[in-house]
Amino acid sequence: MTPLDQLLALSALTVVAVWMIGNRQVTGWNATILYAAQGVLLLMMAGLGYGDVQSIASSVTFRVLGHDLHWRFNGLSWFFALITIGAAFLASWFASGEWGQRYRAAGGSLRLFHVALALNVFSMLVLLASGDLLSLFIGWELVSWASFLIMALGSATATRYAMRYVTYAFAGAMAVLMALVMVNTQSGSFEFQAFREAVPAMSDGSLWMIVVLFAAGFGVKMALIPFHLWQAKAYAETPGPGAAFLGAISSRMGLFALVVVLVQLISVARLADLQLVFPFFSARDLLSWVAVLTLIFATFTALRQHDARRLLAWHGIGQGGYMLLGVLIADDLGSAGGLMHVFNHATYQAVLFMAVTAVIHRTGTSDLNKLGGLVTRMPLSFVAMLIGIIGLAGLPPMNGFVSKWLLYRALIIDGSPLLFLGSVVGTLGTILSVYKLIHNTFLGQLRLEHVEVEEAPSSMVWPMMILSTIVFVTGYFPGLVLDWVASAQAAVGLPVLAHNLGGVPSHKGGLDMIWVVSVLLAGFGIGTLVFFAGGRSKRVHQLDNYAGGHFLTAETRYQYSDNFYPGLMHLIGPWYRKSFRWLERGVVSTVDTLAQAMQGLYRVVHPSFYLLVAVVSALTWVATK
Repeated sequence: MTPLDQLLALSALTVVAVWMIGNRQVTGWNATILYAAQGVLLLMMAGLGYGDVQSIASSVTFRVLGHDLHWRFNGLSWFFALITIGAAFLASWFASGEWGQRYRAAGGSLRLFHVALALNVFSMLVLLASGDLLSLFIGWELVSWASFLIMALGSATATRYAMRYVTYAFAGAMAVLMALVMVNTQSGSFEFQAFREAVPAMSDGSLWMIVVLFAAGFGVKMALIPFHLWQAKAYAETPGPGAAFLGAISSRMGLFALVVVLVQLISVARLADLQLVFPFFSARDLLSWVAVLTLIFATFTALRQHDARRLLAWHGIGQGGYMLLGVLIADDLGSAGGLMHVFNHATYQAVLFMAVTAVIHRTGTSDLNKLGGLVTRMPLSFVAMLIGIIGLAGLPPMNGFVSKWLLYRALIIDGSPLLFLGSVVGTLGTILSVYKLIHNTFLGQLRLEHVEVEEAPSSMVWPMMILSTIVFVTGYFPGLVLDWVASAQAAVGLPVLAHNLGGVPSHKGGLDMIWVVSVLLAGFGIGTLVFFAGGRSKRVHQLDNYAGGHFLTAETRYQYSDNFYPGLMHLIGPWYRKSFRWLERGVVSTVDTLAQAMQGLYRVVHPSFYLLVAVVSALTWVATK
């Protein structure tokens, strides 16, 4: 067995093992150990005797309808697999202690939860190992159904949103399948190399259709506009650790597939040659603007949320726009920024979902208008959220700053001022909304109903602290991640970014995070000494407050986190009511109708009918060849 075979076999074994252990508390701990073992195997692929990760292939092959299916790992696959297994390991750990006990006591099945998580990991590894377009499609479908399973584990509301996702996923799968048929017609094969060689000879019309179908099909998973309406509510209603995993990596499978097809096989240069109406507007420009509009719209929609989980889920949609935009720039800086942002976002998005889940675990709510002042009751969760929001906002010293700096610098060099302005506007909205998140949750006056709240248990705190450390360390020393990014760039034919431990050499504009973070830490240290050495500070009880020239004691309740940013909402609210909201309601109504129809089909029509349709379709396709 090759190392890839061993990894896939162990991942499949994890699914079987957690199913056999059943609905017991030990299920989570066993799953966590198995994910750790998968991580060790993955690291061994990259450096312990197996040489270049780009050369690792599976010994398993299948022949379906005259086409060979095979699997292999390259630098891009390895990079995404590292994030996938790491996110699963920490999510499983988070769910294995007190959270799992309460989840089971409330009627939830730990067996189903951990099986769904393990199935997601296995299906993602199968997708990442795709060696041809047909195996890519099979992996894509496995990921879609595994995602549905973990989304549907929540309440009836979660099931409803999961069914909406299925509708989107089904439409996306049909778009991808149609694109595959066109590729096979043009190249006579589903092999990557055959498709790549056929691209130069394709007409613009045919290639346009292939690009649109692939972009739409894979864009559903990324929740790109206009396919964005399913993700936020579905992820928000997923059980906490599952939401942390999905938010970290699940939707990035769409980015992986887009990179493989649009960058590795078609090439960004060819996308730039595909003109749309005007000679100065190409397929690359169209996709870039879809990415920018996604990040702006999703970010300012997050600003309007009063539920912490939905706020984070909307940011997950917006941050995908940065990733796609960076990849489409396709130079060494931009593509490195886009790919590095996949890793960075996974770390701080996971820790933020975990921190919010910890707050829900202790207070019973994620409503930002019903929280406040928890910093003294849950200080470690506060630190985790603080580090996470700094990373999400793209500010130093956290890792989110590095990937966004690379993207901004690439846009400036590329001569794209409007795209640069759009990405900056998105960052502004991010800063505003994440401040709202931490302020309304942890700052301000403590509510009387939360006076007895305690810190989250250690089984939940440790994963948050590990992720927080990663967010900080990879911001201090970004070269640690840029090494993996460089391998991913080389695997798909992108220019490789020259880098060092601190960041980017001076001839690229210069970014040395070791100096930047060291100066920031020194400044904070001096400020702390001045504050405490002055002897003029006065400690007051947290239930006391001060506003408008008056001291407010615990008897006078004053919680100013309610209805945060009312002035800004007054300005941008009409946009949503008059245009965005009208359009959203139309799309949601249509999708809900389709979801109900599909749900009826799945529950009423006998499975043999679907098998019959599939067989007849396959026979018809073979007969016409």
